[in-house]
Amino acid sequence: MDQSLENSRLELHEKLVALLGSRDVYFQPPETIKMKYPAIVYDLYRVNQRFADNLPYRLMPAYSVTIILRSTDVDWIEKILDAFEYCSVERIYTADNLVHYSFVIYYL
Repeated sequence: MDQSLENSRLELHEKLVALLGSRDVYFQPPETIKMKYPAIVYDLYRVNQRFADNLPYRLMPAYSVTIILRSTDVDWIEKILDAFEYCSVERIYTADNLVHYSFVIYYL
């Protein structure tokens, strides 16, 4: 099988940190954490398996990734879509006076 899910997640984490330009990237943060904005919050959304000869040979984890900003910055849409090969925009919304850009990213 390919690299472990944890190794894949850690690679994704570092790539998100580099994109954001700060360490304010959170994997499944508890509600008690005080976030600084801009921030990226992500969690494991699903794991698809690929099969060959009736045996699993590749896990494809998908992550729900949300960029949270204090103001609108649509450049983030292009930044994320350009940075990840298997990525799609899920939704864009405002909550608590913060703008949220949500994506689904398959990170292999």
